[in-house]
Amino acid sequence: MDPNLLVIFGFVLLITIVAIGLGGRIHRRDLEHKERRLELEARIAEANAGSGANVEAQRKLEARVRVLERIATDRGHDLADQIEALRDPEMEGNGVPLKMRRKENAS
Repeated sequence: MDPNLLVIFGFVLLITIVAIGLGGRIHRRDLEHKERRLELEARIAEANAGSGANVEAQRKLEARVRVLERIATDRGHDLADQIEALRDPEMEGNGVPLKMRRKENAS
């Protein structure tokens, strides 16, 4: 066999092995990238699905905080009556009215 032909055959074999190795690495990185992208898309979909419930919970929480702020800042109302009104199960989800009887303070 011709020595030049053996060199060419060895060179082609070496190039083929390197190409297969690089192709395998590229393919593996592509699969990892696709897997990460699918995980992120699933997280985004999960967050978007729960956002409706979060908005409603946030709205209720803000309403309660507003009521508590009014209780803390209004001195003309009886604090105990207002706290009991917050505990009233009939008022749950509807907010708490602040139209309560006022007591005269002797201060």
